[in-house]
Amino acid sequence: MRPARAPDWRNLGVMLRTVLLVNALAALALLARNRSWDALPLDAAEMAARVEPALILSLLLLYLMAPLFARLRARSGWALTGLVALGSVLATTALGGWDVDSVPSWPVREAMWALLAAAAAMTYFTVQERALGPAIAQARLMALSARIRPHFLFNSLNAVLGIMREDPRRAERALEELSDLFRVLMRENRDLVTLGDELALCRQYIALETLRLGERLSVRWQTDGCPADARVPPLMLQPLLENAVYHGVEPLAGNGEVTVSVQRAGGDVVVEIDNPAPPRDGAGGHGSGNRMALDNIRERLMLFFDLEAQLEAGEQDGLYRVRIRFPYRVGA
Repeated sequence: MRPARAPDWRNLGVMLRTVLLVNALAALALLARNRSWDALPLDAAEMAARVEPALILSLLLLYLMAPLFARLRARSGWALTGLVALGSVLATTALGGWDVDSVPSWPVREAMWALLAAAAAMTYFTVQERALGPAIAQARLMALSARIRPHFLFNSLNAVLGIMREDPRRAERALEELSDLFRVLMRENRDLVTLGDELALCRQYIALETLRLGERLSVRWQTDGCPADARVPPLMLQPLLENAVYHGVEPLAGNGEVTVSVQRAGGDVVVEIDNPAPPRDGAGGHGSGNRMALDNIRERLMLFFDLEAQLEAGEQDGLYRVRIRFPYRVGA
């Protein structure tokens, strides 16, 4: 198991959870000390005036210091988070009218509250990463490997047998590519990989499908703006391409084209995969075949990128489009 790290304070999900956690603690403290329901609204307003400015300032500082947190272990992250929260509380209370030169009015209670809130937040994120994150991620990734459709293996082997006599060198290369492809598909994929490696895997897959389908399958790659060093969950694109071929091109009587577009948009990476959407046959059709892979990839994007990643899919004008947007990140 890799060592726990400080949370990513530039992640929208982390920030939202911190806001909810701190406000929940403030609400519990308010209810615990409140003695009159009539005074509750006024006490709540006073509590918000003390908590929210310090919380906003803390999140702003943590956001700016996110690159530093990325290099810290959990214990160092705890200490730095506590210092940021403590400094934010003291700064906001001083600006709010505290006489910091007078010892009796020094905001001791607010300082204790800041340290408690910081400890609660770091405890939550540390437990989440150490206990829940790896277990869920491993389970989802193992499930994904088990869901690779076996028809692809059988069809690829039949295609290789079909050209064995007329083009043995091509058949040999196809078997090597098939071996490399399944070595990647069956290994334990738990860490992020580069987008360049993921696209290379997809090109291997398409080469094998082209061997089987011939001119019926064409793929248009729009990857000039692709940031090859971007980190992505493993096997993010190959199952989508498999669905595009299996549910979009194979049912067609003629030829079909799949379009793969990858580009950087500011601080994000946008991936779009388009394929033909044949009429549904009443037995589940195109949508039912895609749901399993889409749900799995959506869950893994959530595990790796939290609320910063989005996956949308749907039919329009005879095409089925899957659109993925995730933050551009490099490094381990």
